[in-house]
Formats: sequence, structure tokens, C-alpha cells
Amino acid sequence: MSQERRKRQTARQGDDRPSQALRYIMIAVGIVVAAAAAYYFAHRRNVALDAFAQCLSTKQAKMYGAFWCPHCQDQKEKFGSSFEFAPYVECGIKGSQAIAQVCTDAGIKRFPTWIFSDGTRIEGAHELEFLGEKTGCPLP
Repeated sequence: MSQERRKRQTARQGDDRPSQALRYIMIAVGIVVAAAAAYYFAHRRNVALDAFAQCLSTKQAKMYGAFWCPHCQDQKEKFGSSFEFAPYVECGIKGSQAIAQVCTDAGIKRFPTWIFSDGTRIEGAHELEFLGEKTGCPLP
């Protein structure tokens, strides 16, 4: 390779470095912006679901479930992190096959069971839209 050719190649490589650095910076900024947007929209949805779960409590709806019940887990997952605000009664007793007395007193036979303020009982996991219609609680 001639000396002149090496100089041109070195000059080209030197010119590419700033554009590569700029490319990496732009990619990093894009990732940060995307992550911030995802967090914002997820957080906004969680806040709205928090209000929905709290409304269910206000409307005196209750979900009776058990920690070992797969359908109860499905129902909880529909609320996501907002389930902590949902009106939930745990019927399972850890280390025992017995059912909590509060659930026996309520006549719970299957899990999950939803009991609404008008006394209606509905068994199984349900969509949040259905629970909203049944209670009048608005969904986000």
C-alpha cells in the first residue's frame, strides 16, 4: 500500500469516528426516551387501575380466593400491581388444607368467587370490563 493511500485511509477512519460516536449517542438517547415513555404510560395505566380497584372496594364487591388457586392468580394478573387495592379475601390457610372461617361463613365453595353488594355471587376469573359493568366502576 502506498504511503499516500495510507494517509487517505487514516483520514477517512479519523472522519468516521465522530460520526460513530454521534450514532452511539443517538441510539442511547433513543433508548432512554423509549424507556421513559414506556414507564410513563405503564405508570399512568397503573394509577387508573388503582382507582378502579379502589372503586370495587367502595362498591362493596369482594373477591374470595386462595393463594394456591391458578384461576385466582389469573384474576390477580388482570389487575397487575393494582391488585393490592382490590377487595380481596384470602381463604387459603398456609400449612393447612382448611379454608379460613370468614370464607366458610360466606359460603364460598369455589375460587375465585366474587360477591357483589346486591348479594350476587359469580365464580371464576372475569375480565375487568365485566367487573366494571357489574359495579359501575369506570375502567381507564
